[in-house]
Amino acid sequence: MPAFLLEVGTEELPANFLRDAIVQWRSRIPQTLAANSLSSEAVEVYGTPRRLAVLIKGLPQQQPDREEEIKGPPAQAAFKNGQPTPAAVGFAKKQEVELDALQIRPTDKGDFVFVNKKILGRPVADILTELVPQWIFNLEGKRLMRWGDGDVRFSRPLRWLVALLDDAVLPIELVNGSEIIKSGRISQGHRVLHAEPITINQATDYVNTLRSAYVVVDDNERSTIIQEQVHAAVNSVNGSTEIYPDLLAEVTNLVEWPSPVVGRFESEFLHLPTEVITTVMVSHQRYFPVFKAENYQELQPYFITVSNGDPAKADIIAKGNERVIRARLADGQFFYKADISKSLESFLPQLEKVTFQEDLGSLRAKVNRIVNIAEQIATQLQLGETDRHNIQRAALLCKADLVSQMVYEFPELQGIMGQKYALASGESKEVATAIFEHYLPRGADDILPETLAGQVVGLADRLDTLISIFGLGMIPTGSSDPFALRRAANAIINITWTANLAINLDHLLRQTAANFAQEYNKESGQLVTTLQEFFLQRIRTLLQEEKQIDYDLVNAVLGENDPEYTERALQDLLDVRDRALYLQQIRNNGTLDKIYETVNRSTRLAAQGDLNTKQLEPKGLIRPELFQKSSEQAFYDGIIELVPQTQTAQRSRNYQLLVTALAKIAPTVSNFFDGADSVLVMDTNPEIKRNRLNLLGLLRNHARVLADFGAIVKNL
Repeated sequence: MPAFLLEVGTEELPANFLRDAIVQWRSRIPQTLAANSLSSEAVEVYGTPRRLAVLIKGLPQQQPDREEEIKGPPAQAAFKNGQPTPAAVGFAKKQEVELDALQIRPTDKGDFVFVNKKILGRPVADILTELVPQWIFNLEGKRLMRWGDGDVRFSRPLRWLVALLDDAVLPIELVNGSEIIKSGRISQGHRVLHAEPITINQATDYVNTLRSAYVVVDDNERSTIIQEQVHAAVNSVNGSTEIYPDLLAEVTNLVEWPSPVVGRFESEFLHLPTEVITTVMVSHQRYFPVFKAENYQELQPYFITVSNGDPAKADIIAKGNERVIRARLADGQFFYKADISKSLESFLPQLEKVTFQEDLGSLRAKVNRIVNIAEQIATQLQLGETDRHNIQRAALLCKADLVSQMVYEFPELQGIMGQKYALASGESKEVATAIFEHYLPRGADDILPETLAGQVVGLADRLDTLISIFGLGMIPTGSSDPFALRRAANAIINITWTANLAINLDHLLRQTAANFAQEYNKESGQLVTTLQEFFLQRIRTLLQEEKQIDYDLVNAVLGENDPEYTERALQDLLDVRDRALYLQQIRNNGTLDKIYETVNRSTRLAAQGDLNTKQLEPKGLIRPELFQKSSEQAFYDGIIELVPQTQTAQRSRNYQLLVTALAKIAPTVSNFFDGADSVLVMDTNPEIKRNRLNLLGLLRNHARVLADFGAIVKNL
């Protein structure tokens, strides 16, 4: 069975584009083959900085023949008095069939003419010739460029094209203005180690032929080689290292023939904070730092770089990289000495000169808002004087390092340098740690702040950003979220849940929005509503995706267009989390099934009454003198017993007490509905009917303390 090779040769591709292009081809090429009824045994996608390639093994010679049913004109238009009209003749001619091949079949819209037509499969070469340009030019990426005098856009200029079906060149032309790139079997090896062109004789020879020209085309193989080389290199200097996933991925897509180079720098630079040195190495130079074997926190004066050059010139390559890192570390040393000579607080006036957002003023103004919001949170949490002091101090200084020379040069160090400069300035460890932690989490997989001050300041910072940006009407839409507002809201919820902070988010939103509206002459009502809806959506997403709560149980605790549940969720984030987790627990262990039928049936019927959903006490609502059956009295007595259990569950958030009580009353309610002493709820006497609906409404209300059972789907 044929094998097909496509190699697109380019100028050096950006590492991120190459990574994404490989992912896209691994998904799209099998899909387009299947869409064209082409099977294959394997689709292997390769990529290096100078090429993107796919090797498809086990292709058929051609598509399989297929039967296709083609719908034509309505029967009444195609035939008159049993004779074909021009419409039928034209349809048959277009489909290249005889008139007697036409069939009339009924459809939802009446009788139509159909024809069953055999479609012969096309040769695989013809289909591939059409697909190749689509595969190449449908690749998505940032900052695609034009080159030459054509309109073709790609990440970098295309330079050659290899297209082989087994050992034969598949003729393909890529046209870009006056430039035409024709397919062939000539590829290019490593730019330094094998400067001569190479000939690929057979599609399946591709990997080995390129390897002979010092190109490892498989990105997974290169990644494995790099990891092995880096570990061997650090062992040679009795050290250890960390293989940072992002760094490994980038380096893998920057080299074709990786070779490790060990470099060295002066030990005097080790007096710099470790984070400064590793940031220079990892983020700016793409080096692997070398730590002491026995202590991952203590650096050695070495680094490992992965070269794409000549391994025989490793010493020269090392010296060049040493000059670069020496200069970068010298800059860092200068910045550090200059910054640390002043107190962190002395940077505050400079924040006045830095704009947070054009319509929101300076970073100093933002700091003032963070301080105020942090104080509101501290008040809600009823914190003591020491905690309040640490929070206020950390809030005041949390952005000060942004105007330091070190963070200006290395923005990745924000918060990290703030912590170090705070300690050097005599601030307490609690304040310094909070300055660092208030940025956490910095991404989806990052850690959360662990100290109370870090948690509170982090919440205040994100709340200010959300309310301020929303207040300007800059609400995230689709995938557009330039201020990372979804991530900020997720962080607020996750920090609150993880730290069990008893905050009233609804009150914070209202109070902070009112302050914003007053300062910036805006209207706060719609702002609060928009923020509430935004946070509810984030809570819903986090409960379903991170806490793995079934969608209907999430609906049951958040309510569906139910203001009571909406308000409750935002007023107590811990409670909505606990109720959702508990509902999932009792669904999984079968307890929910024991109360579902009676509570859900009561909830549906109670909707026909007029009882307030917050009423729990039966006194004054139920008239025992109207009871006609003993089941009504038993139901009433059960509600009386239920009241203290529900009230205790509300206070303690121990919803097991409520569920146990609901399970106890369930047989009584079942007897009320279907037992020997059952009643007709919708009695013709309006007073009796209302009395019975109130009984059901009270049961519904007690269950609503846990969730809206009307939103729960049975046997999900």
